[in-house]
Amino acid sequence: QVQLVESGGGLVQAGDSLRLSCAASGRAFSTYAMGWFRQAPGKEREFVAGISRNGSTYYTDSVRGRFSISRDNAKNTVYQQMNSLKPEDTAVYYCAAAAYGLASSARGAYDYWGQGTQVTVSS
Repeated sequence: QVQLVESGGGLVQAGDSLRLSCAASGRAFSTYAMGWFRQAPGKEREFVAGISRNGSTYYTDSVRGRFSISRDNAKNTVYQQMNSLKPEDTAVYYCAAAAYGLASSARGAYDYWGQGTQVTVSS
């Protein structure tokens, strides 16, 4: 089974930037669609960004223009660059992998999930 490990979270001030990384195991990383989700206290887990095997990207409206998802297949790693962070971005961020199909905003489309990394943005 695919293992996903997130890193790069931390405590920053509003307006700062962070880069999240998600390292994946397995030999078929380049065939997976990858996504980032987040869950804030008291809120449901929501889609943030996705990237297909071909590099097409998708973003939720609240992060479009500020966040950028990318992948490095040689390193089995997906990244999320987060700029102009806002307090409302505070959440646990989860990496997810879909073994089949294109990137999707639906949680059910993803087969594997990491344990999450905390991002806290202070005012």
